[in-house]
Amino acid sequence: MKIYNHIDEFSKINNAVVTIGTFDGVHIGHQKIISRLQEIARQKNGETVILTFFPHPRMILHPEDKAIKLITTMQEKAHRLEKLGIDHLIITPFTRDFSNLSPQEYISKVLVDKIGTKQLVIGYDHRFGKDREGGLEHLQKFSSDFGFEVEEIPEQDINDVAVSSSKIRNAILSGDVKTATDFLGYPFHLTGKVIKGDQIGRTLGFPTANLFVEETYKLIPADGIYAVNVQINSVGDDTKCLDGMAYIGHRPTINGMTHNIEVNIFDFDQDIYGSTIRINFLNYIRGDEKFTSLEALKVQLAKDEEAVRSILIQKA
Repeated sequence: MKIYNHIDEFSKINNAVVTIGTFDGVHIGHQKIISRLQEIARQKNGETVILTFFPHPRMILHPEDKAIKLITTMQEKAHRLEKLGIDHLIITPFTRDFSNLSPQEYISKVLVDKIGTKQLVIGYDHRFGKDREGGLEHLQKFSSDFGFEVEEIPEQDINDVAVSSSKIRNAILSGDVKTATDFLGYPFHLTGKVIKGDQIGRTLGFPTANLFVEETYKLIPADGIYAVNVQINSVGDDTKCLDGMAYIGHRPTINGMTHNIEVNIFDFDQDIYGSTIRINFLNYIRGDEKFTSLEALKVQLAKDEEAVRSILIQKA
């Protein structure tokens, strides 16, 4: 897959089969649109093109809303799309000027002049242009003038999938990572660098790798304990996974002041400070709790490990 970090880097191609969207999560609903995109490209001997945006439009149009969090970082999204076999990914900066393009300007300047769209596939009720005025009716109106065809994935097909990025975000925020996995078609994950912590876990017999997630807009699951597997350094899907349990929270037993993401990797004692790891979230075990002592916490962690190992054995 070829990646372009601005639409100006893209040179028009002869038979572009295009879809547009933020594709946060690249979930099974998105995958349905992408599957149709690829089917048309095969039929027309064309090349698949996805136009997406960064930052997410809501971050620009509603900067006051600091609660906007995304399922996938841009790098993670690109990885998913490459894995699905897309030919071209255009990541264009979303700006207020871009958002103020009229529907006709959007079609003529972006879809036609910049990309050379011959076939456009859109999800049901796709909106674009200034104040989201553009829709299927505009695309159909101008398609003959600009020489492209447009196809909308029917509402019924989208409803059959019964999934949305909002549903997935809500599931993750409530700790329901199993439902998120079902909707995504792959485990929700966090990727980041291993940084030094205060090593309290080590004194309890449960050493942890502390994860630093650089992207502040990345969605973080609800506080608690999770069954996970971990990939180290090479974080692609084919990398060997190690079993473990992750903790997210403020460590109330020691009156912690920071929000931590830690993972205890089972049967593993290598020094991985500075390494990039990916934590794949498989099951929620329990919420965060404050214990009366470190000894009581240690007893509970042993029970958590037993529960996690039991779940991971069943999944193996």
